[in-house]
Amino acid sequence: MDQQMRKEILRMVAEARRLLEEDIFRQLEGDYGISRQGQIDPPERVATLRTNPVRARERQEIEAAIRHLLPTPGGSKVGAEPSRTEWAEAIERFGREVAFTYLNRLAALKMMETRKLIPESVSRGPDSTGFKLFQQVNPEFNRACPDSGYRRYLELLFDEAATGIRVLFDRSLPHSVLFPSASTLQQVLELVNQETLAPVWSEEETLGWIYQYFTPKELREQVRKESRGPRNRYELAIRNQFYTPAYVVRFLTDNTLGRLWYEMNPDTRLKELCTYLVIRPGETIPQREKKDPREIRVLDPACGSGHFLLYAFDLLAAIYEEQGYDRAEIPGLILAHNLYGIDIDLRATQIATLALYLRAQRYYPGARITQINVVCAEPMPGHQELFAEFLTTLHSPTLERIARVMWREMELAGEVGSLLKAEKSLRDVIAEERRRWAHRPKVQANIFGTHVEVQQQLDFSDVTDEAFWAHAEQELLAHLTRYAAQAVDGRAASRRLFAHDGEQGIRFLEVLRQRYDVVLMNPPFGDAPKIAKGYLEKYYPLTKHDLYTAFVERGLELLRPGGRLGAITSRTGFFLGSSQRWREEFLLRKARLYLIADLGAGVLDTAMVETAAYCLEAMG
Repeated sequence: MDQQMRKEILRMVAEARRLLEEDIFRQLEGDYGISRQGQIDPPERVATLRTNPVRARERQEIEAAIRHLLPTPGGSKVGAEPSRTEWAEAIERFGREVAFTYLNRLAALKMMETRKLIPESVSRGPDSTGFKLFQQVNPEFNRACPDSGYRRYLELLFDEAATGIRVLFDRSLPHSVLFPSASTLQQVLELVNQETLAPVWSEEETLGWIYQYFTPKELREQVRKESRGPRNRYELAIRNQFYTPAYVVRFLTDNTLGRLWYEMNPDTRLKELCTYLVIRPGETIPQREKKDPREIRVLDPACGSGHFLLYAFDLLAAIYEEQGYDRAEIPGLILAHNLYGIDIDLRATQIATLALYLRAQRYYPGARITQINVVCAEPMPGHQELFAEFLTTLHSPTLERIARVMWREMELAGEVGSLLKAEKSLRDVIAEERRRWAHRPKVQANIFGTHVEVQQQLDFSDVTDEAFWAHAEQELLAHLTRYAAQAVDGRAASRRLFAHDGEQGIRFLEVLRQRYDVVLMNPPFGDAPKIAKGYLEKYYPLTKHDLYTAFVERGLELLRPGGRLGAITSRTGFFLGSSQRWREEFLLRKARLYLIADLGAGVLDTAMVETAAYCLEAMG
């Protein structure tokens, strides 16, 4: 995408953000008594809440979501009541997340329209043909609505899309209580539908630019001026929102995933597709044991908007085609079995999930998508009272012990992301619980709470740790779903938020527990958030000085023996004295550096860093 088109996207995103945020904060204060400055009026002092019970209930949900975002101590955890400043920061973040979500949803509908996945719905606003048909089917309902039913129509589209892209379109959380006003919605749709932007909606990479440009340049510069290093996960995310150029993505993916398949299948047509694949004159290509395509796993541990995963999808589709798989099945297989992404920013996971879904539908319109393995590195929910209440619903000492370990180990997930080594503690507790049950006397057969009488010693000799964890994982997810459905004591919204974060945490742990054939990344660089520095000191003593070197260490650890890692990072690690042990241990001893491109400055958009792109092979 050329620079002029990127400028058009930047202008659109900046103005849409302004309109949406102003509208959201105006609604919060005028309708719900919640000001941007951190003032939350008692409900009895807000006229709209006294006279409208629906609004009063919505206020409870919104307040629960804002409280959920409060820092610790206070608010979301046991401790002192939060300060006015902390409330203001949480309200600001809530409004920003709502605005970003609606911009993403409208952009998604526009892109789905372009691909003929839905009828025309946003290109002409309420005059779109899809909405006109909806009005004909529901004339009485629409006449009763102040906007003739257009909001309800869009919400039905959101609900339908949520079956494939839940992380973006799920309306069960309080963020969807608010909706852009009719005038704001019209203005945002006019921006989205500008003629100058028409070409961008057929390209998934547009979503990446929306993600990067939503954070104003001025805010990024302000954050850097106020603190040398990131002070929290939010600042870490916005400091490292840099689009990875397509040629870098292709260079690294061709020489890892492409190279891997070439070594398994010397006659593959990927030799022609992978135009950046480096084969040296006279090089003898080693032969690698062939795998079924469904067994090849690719991870981006800091995936952003998913650029590496999107190109990896294209190569994997060609691999599946070579192996004779049905074209209609290929997209679902790739997203369920091959591609995995992690990010600390929920907005990034929204974008990456949507981009992969659209890429799958472009490959085969109507493809059935049941799973997309992009997860947010969320700490398990920290509200101690809710956690204690949730534990009482488990009715199983085994599940309770596993849950306690998970919640404890996930405390810093939002700050360290993929660097978190929680899977080791989880592996230990699973092994211990399996041994405990393998030697349990003959009384109760069900591991997770349902009592079944038996007459002999239980035999767990053929139950692996993996099977044990799979069962425990499903049971915990089921308990979280039931817990979220409880609507007593006026805390339904808090329970749903608790369950949402708990589910994200379990999915994040599941991704960490696996091992991968390929790891691709443009990881964050520089200092870790202050709260995470002690963790890096303990678990990354050789690479603690810079996040990108720690990510390379972690990437190698997540690879299977012989797996390939491709990364674009700062080039400083290749010559600074402070990085000597990183080079010796991870580039020479634990891996084989087989390709490097010294790219210099000006590669990562506005990032003030000189870069290198390189590929490593994990030693067996």
